[in-house]
Amino acid sequence: MKAVIFDLDGTLIDSAPDLHIATNRVLTEEGLPEISFGQLRGFIGKGAGVLISRVMEAVGLGDDASDHARLLARFMQHYEGEPKNTVLYPGVIDALARLEAMGCTMGLCTNKPEAPTRIALRHFGLDRYFVQVASGDTLPQRKPDPAPLTHVLRALGADCALYVGDSEVDAETAQAAAMPIALYTEGYRKTALAELPHAYAFDHWDRLPEIVQRHFAEVSA
Repeated sequence: MKAVIFDLDGTLIDSAPDLHIATNRVLTEEGLPEISFGQLRGFIGKGAGVLISRVMEAVGLGDDASDHARLLARFMQHYEGEPKNTVLYPGVIDALARLEAMGCTMGLCTNKPEAPTRIALRHFGLDRYFVQVASGDTLPQRKPDPAPLTHVLRALGADCALYVGDSEVDAETAQAAAMPIALYTEGYRKTALAELPHAYAFDHWDRLPEIVQRHFAEVSA
């Protein structure tokens, strides 16, 4: 079986604009200073709870648990609707269609909570491609813990897979799961590519099908 598992934010979709808008709406409601787009982009990767913790630290709010719970709830209210400013990265749909035609079985492993994950997949027509999905609240663990990734692997009924992600969190997750990763270099990564463990790297989605074909040819050789 040719199984390929994908990250979502920063890999398939660029959701940073909607995340930034939702975050600043919450901060405005709280009478707190807004954060820049660059700051917000650097906070993405470990789920909404960690994002809000990083935002709280950035605006000097501290780490009070009740404040965090309130801000997180407000953030999710603003963010859970249909994506308005989120976009697919160029070539995603064509690449997924090509992988499907190649006989690949595909899954998704993201730290985004289930509700906005499902909305985004449906909104962009991605849901048809993913046989199994693990969101940020599917299991008690989140990436970079390998549990969500291995959960999707088992659910696909595969012994091995290629993981496709964009960030330090994805590279760490893949390494912990002993799974090779193809890193999309135009996502939310902050660390130099050479410093992250990876089997492949690509800067446009039209290159991924060739990488997948080469990978599974080498695995089966």
